[in-house]
Amino acid sequence: MSWVPTGLRGRLVVTFLLVAITASAAVAGLGYQLVRRELLDRVERISTSDVRDTLSRVSLPVGASDVVWPSDSTVTDEDLGDLVNTLNGPDRVVIVAYGGHSRASRGSPFTMDDVPDQLRWQATSRLVSQRLRLKGQPWLLVGTQIHRAQPSGVVRATGLSAYVFVSLSDEEGVLNRLRGSLLQAAGITLAIALTVALLSARQVLLPVRRLGDAARMLGAGELHIRLPVLGKDELAELTAIFNETAEALEEKVSELRTLEAMSRRFVADVSHELRTPLTAMTAVTDMLSEEAEGLPDDAGEAVRIVLREIDRLKLLVENLIEVSRFDSGAAVLRRENVDVGDTLADCLEVRGWSDRVQLTVPIGLVFPLDPRRFDVIVANLVGNALHHGAPPVQVSARVRPSGLQVTVRDHGEGIPERSLPHVFERFYKAGVGRTRSGSGLGLAIAKANAELHRGTIDVKRCEPGTLFTLWIPEP
Repeated sequence: MSWVPTGLRGRLVVTFLLVAITASAAVAGLGYQLVRRELLDRVERISTSDVRDTLSRVSLPVGASDVVWPSDSTVTDEDLGDLVNTLNGPDRVVIVAYGGHSRASRGSPFTMDDVPDQLRWQATSRLVSQRLRLKGQPWLLVGTQIHRAQPSGVVRATGLSAYVFVSLSDEEGVLNRLRGSLLQAAGITLAIALTVALLSARQVLLPVRRLGDAARMLGAGELHIRLPVLGKDELAELTAIFNETAEALEEKVSELRTLEAMSRRFVADVSHELRTPLTAMTAVTDMLSEEAEGLPDDAGEAVRIVLREIDRLKLLVENLIEVSRFDSGAAVLRRENVDVGDTLADCLEVRGWSDRVQLTVPIGLVFPLDPRRFDVIVANLVGNALHHGAPPVQVSARVRPSGLQVTVRDHGEGIPERSLPHVFERFYKAGVGRTRSGSGLGLAIAKANAELHRGTIDVKRCEPGTLFTLWIPEP
């Protein structure tokens, strides 16, 4: 799997290196090819000219490239040897061929078999050259055919051919040293490019890192954070935009906090103000309830509706007061070791639910809880199951290694799947049928009390019904 840099620093460094490698490779490759071509072409020109000049001293040149043998006698082995000696020199190997015979320099590693057929054919009409590698070494092969001048002045081919192998080992050594020097220069260039890339990346990323740290601090609530604007480049402009955004955000958050505090205060004040008339109204509910039995049907039903709405209003005010305590941070947890079974039984008995709920708790189960807040949690969960579910409603509790687990399950139709993520939201009611029942705050208050215990409440559909699971960890 290939390594792909994901950070901005890595991408900048890699980009610098790729540019440096590409530029170095292009310059070094182009320079090497130019030097190589010029060097080898120069050697080829000099060697070809030298062979032509040497032959011209022992023969009569015809045209620009052909050589004429002046003698009218038959070419002898001695003539071949003389021609070999004439053409021979340092770093050269000469082969002269006539008919089916050939003569080579002393100690020659080559034979006529090493001469390419194409070059032999081309050498019949002109002086030619070709670079090739033989015996693991580079050579320049120069070949030509020698002609004979007849007494009548007519020039005819004799079948005498000369092939001169010129060693290119020195030139290859020069090119190898040049290649090594270019590689060293490329390595130095890459080292310089890497250093420049790291310094440039640091210079570019330092303001970005500062912006990232400032953004994290801003997200953590430190709205006063500002950064100095240095320079007039794009990063300086980005820093200025960040400062403007942070200032606008601080103003907006301050405004929202003020409005939130006012809203909470308003809810708390209204709730407390409603308690006084509610207290008076509640005081006469028993008398109204008794009088309703003797009133005509319509009047009696109206009184009973008023009584139910008074109860709902009383519950709503109590819940609003409880919510205002949580919002203001005034809710306090007071843990003590309580018998979970007795606490659950008392919660059900006080509300008249004992005969409607199946309670399963191990005997002697003791756990550190705030009994009042635990009672609120259970009352809301069980009340929700009784009012919106169907019997049997089952409550169970047990201690796990992670803490106390209490489950409340009913066997009704269950909460719709689309409503499950919202059941703990304030004033949320799942379905039209629940709009006139409850305050819509019970489950939200239950969750807030569970979180005050550092616990959680989960809900899921069962077949049939709904299952609430309360978990409270060890303190």
